[in-house]
Amino acid sequence: MDYDYVIVGGGSAGSTLAARLTEDPAVTVCLLEAGGDGKGILVRAPAGVALLLPGRPKISNWAYETVPQPGFNGRKGYQPRGKALGGSSAINAMLYIRGHPTDYDGWADAGCDGWSWEEVLPYFRRAEGNERGADALHGGDGPLRVADQRNPRPVAHAFVEACAENQIRRNDDFNGPDQEGAGLYQGTPFWGGAKTGGR
Repeated sequence: MDYDYVIVGGGSAGSTLAARLTEDPAVTVCLLEAGGDGKGILVRAPAGVALLLPGRPKISNWAYETVPQPGFNGRKGYQPRGKALGGSSAINAMLYIRGHPTDYDGWADAGCDGWSWEEVLPYFRRAEGNERGADALHGGDGPLRVADQRNPRPVAHAFVEACAENQIRRNDDFNGPDQEGAGLYQGTPFWGGAKTGGR
């Protein structure tokens, strides 16, 4: 069969591109993915992410390693990468954390035209359907549902309070103007927990 487009890799980017291209009913797309369909219980249940960690069977995870790193005292770094439709979103525990703005600006400074934070932010906003609504950094009606935790565990709240008592300021939005601090993260949707962030 002939296709207008062949996309190799059904990760977040490849799947999104395929979906956007097929909005035109006259366009045919072949999306190729080496992993499974991403519908297994380890992908659908956030707790399953624990089984996708290093040393576990390579289920929905290519489980790459770097070459030995001088900064790691010669050890190899573990690089999890999704092996299913959805790509690495299949092993992300459903957290919604974007990259730090300086990362994007660094790529642009290195010659990656179009990758500055100011240039990519409109695409993040367009994709995001945050239940808190739209603002300068968030989208409110995009296809990626982003929500607050429904039932965070009491220990998660205790962790955030303990951080505050130790001069680690509270952060209620890790995708907001600043990623430093402690708080409850948003997910797509998620199970629950707390984290600290920073640069």
